[in-house]
Amino acid sequence: MKKNKWLNGALPAILIHGSIGSVYAWSLFVNPISEHIGKSHSAVQFAFSLAIFFLGMSAAFGGKIVEKNINISSKISLGCFCSGLLVAGLGVYLKSLLLIYLGYGVIMGIGLGIGYITPVKTLMLWFKDNKGLATGIAVCAFGFASSLASVIITYLLSKVELYNVFVILAVIYMFPMIFASFLLEKPKWWKEENVKSDFKYKDIIKNTNFILIWFIVYFNIACGLALIPIASPLLSEFKLNTTTIALVVSIMGIFNGAGRIGISAASDKLSDRKYIYTIIATISAVLCAFCHPFDEFNKKSFIFILTLCIISACYGAGFSCLPSLLSDLFGMNDISKIHGLALTAWAIAGLTGNQFSSMLNNIHGSYKFVFPWLVLFYIIEAILVSRISKKINN
Repeated sequence: MKKNKWLNGALPAILIHGSIGSVYAWSLFVNPISEHIGKSHSAVQFAFSLAIFFLGMSAAFGGKIVEKNINISSKISLGCFCSGLLVAGLGVYLKSLLLIYLGYGVIMGIGLGIGYITPVKTLMLWFKDNKGLATGIAVCAFGFASSLASVIITYLLSKVELYNVFVILAVIYMFPMIFASFLLEKPKWWKEENVKSDFKYKDIIKNTNFILIWFIVYFNIACGLALIPIASPLLSEFKLNTTTIALVVSIMGIFNGAGRIGISAASDKLSDRKYIYTIIATISAVLCAFCHPFDEFNKKSFIFILTLCIISACYGAGFSCLPSLLSDLFGMNDISKIHGLALTAWAIAGLTGNQFSSMLNNIHGSYKFVFPWLVLFYIIEAILVSRISKKINN
């Protein structure tokens, strides 16, 4: 079979990200697990925080593995992701929060990080003239995944024991990830061994543009994680039923995925790709400003739901625009390493974003009080974007 950008680039990327992106449906597990093991929402939410932390850290240190052999890295992702789900299921069965942290947070988190960066450079090589579109394809499935996962999880929760849901999910996601690991290949014209690299981590972390991008990514992700994982309990405050909440979570996933590919593809048309982050931050700040914590939800429900959806789209776009922006500034040779290093911002945001929401909920008794803070954070993000140098590495 002839190798091409769709079969050996786009399809395996969609299969991998469409599997690991199911992590964004975690909010559907928060209430059932909390009730089953007798722990607070914030304690259960920390499993998601750990998963995102280990995603970012494994992406940072897994860049070398990805640069060396994408087929091996895709199989590492498969093994960690599926085994992590199984360990989490065992933790639910034994009512052990520590095992849930280990499985869903640590082991699965490593699978998320390695799997996340594995197909990105490959797609950027296949679509070298449309890198924004390429990275949009690479990570759009990560955003869309929660839409499908929420339907599957909601159905399974109504049919089988809670711990068995994790076992079944591990089996379901094993097959597309195996298939992807055999399909994924770089184009023949790119010879990795012929590319000389003098890459040094210490040089990158001292670079002013990289530092600015790191904080921009941090604020964009932290704000997104302050809302997306709490969507289910937030909407539960307003007495919405489980089916309606699952529908909203699914729609958020659609917006997340659409933002990843649509906004990233649009960034190819900009003279300077950094301005896409200015647009993202501005739109998000304006929407959050309309979500006043003292508003009655039944009077302005469309504003809250619209804000959740649009921020999901902007949150997703922040990820998909990142690799192409980094390649504009630093070139393609070591993009997997630089991209992985930038994703440590995701790791730190994973420990602070939704935990910040949980803290506000504990203080005020409502998740709605997060919105005024998000306005401030998005304004800071927009200011940081303006400080990035216009110098582009061609």
